[in-house]
Amino acid sequence: MPTISGIRIDSLAINTIRTLSMDAVQKANSGHPGTPMALAPVTYAVWQHALRYDPSHPMWPARDRFVLSCGHASMLLYSILHLAGVQAVDNSGHELDRPSISLDDIKNFRQLHSPCAGHPEHGEAAGIEMTTGPLGQGVATSVGMAMAAKWFAARYDRPGFELFDYDVYVLCSDGDLMEGVGCEAASVAGHLKLSNLCWIYDDNRITIEGRTDLAFSEDVAKRFEGLGWNTIRVDDANDLGALQAALQSFRQCTDRPTLIVVRSIIGYGAPNKADSHDAHGAPLGEEEIRLTKRAYGWPEDEHFLVPDGVREHFAEGVGQRGRQLRAAWCERFSQYEQAHPELAAQLKTLWARKLPDGWDTSLPEFPADGKGLASRVSSGQALNAAARSIPWLIGGSADLAPSNNTMLKFDDAGHFGAGNYGGRNLHFGVREHSMASICNGLALSGLRPYGGTFFVFTDYMRPAMRLSALMHQPVLYVLTHDSIGLGEDGPTHQPVEHLAACRSIPNLLVFRPGDANEVSECYRAILAINDRPSALVLTRQNLPTLDRAKFSPASGVAGGGYVLIDTEHATPQVILIGTGSELELCVAAWRRLADEHIAARVVSMPCCELFDEQDQVYRDRVLPPDVTARVAVEAGIRQGWDRYIGTRGLFVGMDSFGASAPYQQLYKQFGITVDAVVKAAKSLL
Repeated sequence: MPTISGIRIDSLAINTIRTLSMDAVQKANSGHPGTPMALAPVTYAVWQHALRYDPSHPMWPARDRFVLSCGHASMLLYSILHLAGVQAVDNSGHELDRPSISLDDIKNFRQLHSPCAGHPEHGEAAGIEMTTGPLGQGVATSVGMAMAAKWFAARYDRPGFELFDYDVYVLCSDGDLMEGVGCEAASVAGHLKLSNLCWIYDDNRITIEGRTDLAFSEDVAKRFEGLGWNTIRVDDANDLGALQAALQSFRQCTDRPTLIVVRSIIGYGAPNKADSHDAHGAPLGEEEIRLTKRAYGWPEDEHFLVPDGVREHFAEGVGQRGRQLRAAWCERFSQYEQAHPELAAQLKTLWARKLPDGWDTSLPEFPADGKGLASRVSSGQALNAAARSIPWLIGGSADLAPSNNTMLKFDDAGHFGAGNYGGRNLHFGVREHSMASICNGLALSGLRPYGGTFFVFTDYMRPAMRLSALMHQPVLYVLTHDSIGLGEDGPTHQPVEHLAACRSIPNLLVFRPGDANEVSECYRAILAINDRPSALVLTRQNLPTLDRAKFSPASGVAGGGYVLIDTEHATPQVILIGTGSELELCVAAWRRLADEHIAARVVSMPCCELFDEQDQVYRDRVLPPDVTARVAVEAGIRQGWDRYIGTRGLFVGMDSFGASAPYQQLYKQFGITVDAVVKAAKSLL
């Protein structure tokens, strides 16, 4: 391996990050070399001098987190993970005897099956703390990570056993701070005084279209001061002394989050592209790379070079520091386990993504009741029952807890805030987008978070919901006021296309229970699933609680769809499929059809995704292929239902926006009635 003499080891390490990034982007003929080149010194300073992280045990629960919010600079992350010697882990988090990111992986940047994807993807390689790329998501999610650290410390630390004092470092760009979700999350962090959170803002004054002053001229530091942040300026990203001093100032600040504004030049070192947006999103070109390497004192014809001493340098820095810190922590946790066995057992269960034994035995069972409950009300009861048994089930609403029924009301639940970081009731304010991102950060930290709002406002949450599905995080979205049934608030608040939109997100489970006992069973199913998010879609209006002595047990929810009530005939003539508040219409229509000697079956379909995952035998038993007369009933649009009702089937639902009126009038106005269901069924016969 070539040796480069006459260059200080810190400069050698920084330029290795830069040249690996340039070479990888050039070989892929795709990517962003400029930001990795500019921020290499910043990344070096954080990892080598600040980060409390053991590369040989990258899943250590008390590690500092490093988030690359400007995910387009992904080669920056891949380079440091390789040079720092971060070890790979298996699906259970156990270390493997190989690097998380190898040099061959870097050589295959942006290629199929390489962990070095175009933007960092959580789960592809140890050390990638979250999936980033959509700007603003990294910074917003990091707030949840910082909240989790504070929560763990408040709930589990004991005198003499300070286990959870870790920090969260984030590299972010102009785009992260322009996106609204970034400001939402910064406002939350400032209000909560999250002193363990440090955003490092790359003030390079360049975006894809050109200089930032085309559209962005605010004083970012002043804005953050107004949001309650500690702000520090570093005038030159290459000034390691100033960077280390800024990081030290962050560590010394105990009453607010910190923003470090770092002035950088994108594509630093590239002779013809410095301070140019051309270095942002395209390879530099072979000749430009040769000239840049010459400026670094680098062998011009060497590619993917890691000079002697660089890996060793990181091993003696972040590696040795992390090993020592983790060893001391493990010894402390061993003593903690002896002193506080119940708390230690909870932590081990949580880290294994399991739930306490018997957690679901307290879920409520509801007696038959013709008046019934709104499913948002029965949800509140089930949520509180589950949370009593699962100490790390925490969450709240976007200023709608009394309406969503997401408040935990039992003793010791408490309210999370700067004066009580152990509270389990979170208050997000009217910030749906950052709420969803913060929930992702909580889930990535091992907690089971939920966030609530009106269903229609998932429009504001969708980017973060999509990321929770991509990252396989078990976030629960409690979504009430689910249809035209919310009534007088009118079409701006009535979700008609949102069920189809949420069901279209891969890996997201969408539950729409039809009565109180289905709500309980939804919680049983949702909380047992630890590798994907769920949306629980609930009504404002009351739903009759079905008499399960006459109907199939609500445990059928586990199959996604089940036969609620059937005909005495061997094969039904027609199948009525309903969800949520429209299930009662199907039941009433079934009775009318039975009175007319028409053999009908009612299928409750609370979760299409779970139903689709059942084997063919089960699905055919619920929806026999030879029964093609089918009617689906749902107060939303038809999209997605054709796969169940086929070409012959009919749909009773919405094909327009709603209106403002009492909900009973709206159902009649839009033709979602028992008469309409009966008419549709008979027309098929």
